[in-house]
Amino acid sequence: MSAVLSPPPLSEVGFETSVAAQIVVAVIVFAVMLQLVPILLLAERKLLGRLQGRYGPNRVGPFGALQPLVDIIKLASKEDFAPRTAATAIFIVAPVISLFTAIATIAIIPFGDTRTDGLFGADYGLYGIDVSIGILYAFAFGAIAFYGLMLGGWASGSKYSFLGAMRSAAQLISYELAAGLSLVGVVMMAGSLSLTAIVNEQDTMWFVLPQFVGFLIFTVASFAETNRAPFDLVEADAELVAGYQTEYGGMRFAAFMMAEYMNMITFAGIATAMFLGGWHGPGPGWLDPVWVMVKMAGFMALFIWIRATLPRLRYDQLMSFGWKVLVPLATLNIVVTAILVVLV
Repeated sequence: MSAVLSPPPLSEVGFETSVAAQIVVAVIVFAVMLQLVPILLLAERKLLGRLQGRYGPNRVGPFGALQPLVDIIKLASKEDFAPRTAATAIFIVAPVISLFTAIATIAIIPFGDTRTDGLFGADYGLYGIDVSIGILYAFAFGAIAFYGLMLGGWASGSKYSFLGAMRSAAQLISYELAAGLSLVGVVMMAGSLSLTAIVNEQDTMWFVLPQFVGFLIFTVASFAETNRAPFDLVEADAELVAGYQTEYGGMRFAAFMMAEYMNMITFAGIATAMFLGGWHGPGPGWLDPVWVMVKMAGFMALFIWIRATLPRLRYDQLMSFGWKVLVPLATLNIVVTAILVVLV
């Protein structure tokens, strides 16, 4: 009697990378991604100037290209201080938590398929890590990032910072649920939690087509998860001065801002891998990382475009839209996808 082979579990990842290759590729990926933050900041200010009919940065360096460097020098030269009412240790650690979780989440974004030659004569993949829990890894670190914002606002000893932290808690929890549910349909169609396996399943058709509703839900939720307009209620200046980071200055403030822009890059990478085919595109294999970067750039340009277009919502509208519209739609999308997967 022949043995019945059971299907592999959703969390199985069958590619093993040598330690040396993994370290080298991870360093290269992180080096490139960290350089994207000042480029994204400059691109945002340039595009906002164009969209609003005004000048963007154009004084420092050729075409204003050195403006991010000047901003970093300015922030680094500012005096570090903490309010007398602050819980100093937690006040210092909070931006570190936000920055660490943002950097760690970038590790799962795949920039290309696995390679079997070249680097030390060993197999390697063009990504930081391909963990068995896949996309759940990103949401796990996203949950930890919540503590950075919450502790930063609470430890500041300011009512404005604390109110901003409470807003961030409610907003992140609400829209993280919608974002997670929007990806369940993709996981069901791909039969895997691994981002590289999900991208490989899109060699003939990108999941944005059968999962268009999920893509729209994830896109909207990503604006709230990254505190971007029109969902930037955490930093509503008319009500909270500057939200949870009101009492922060210098490089501690820069750490919060860098984490926010890195989260934009992370959500763009996840959307690219889950819905937009990842590295799949015309041309030879060495163009794989280029296609990923192009798709991510288009998604990040959408962040900037929406910021220049839509006004900020009221907080009750924000929460109502998340719980009464996005979560039910995402749940309905899962039910429909499950029926189609079973029948087809």
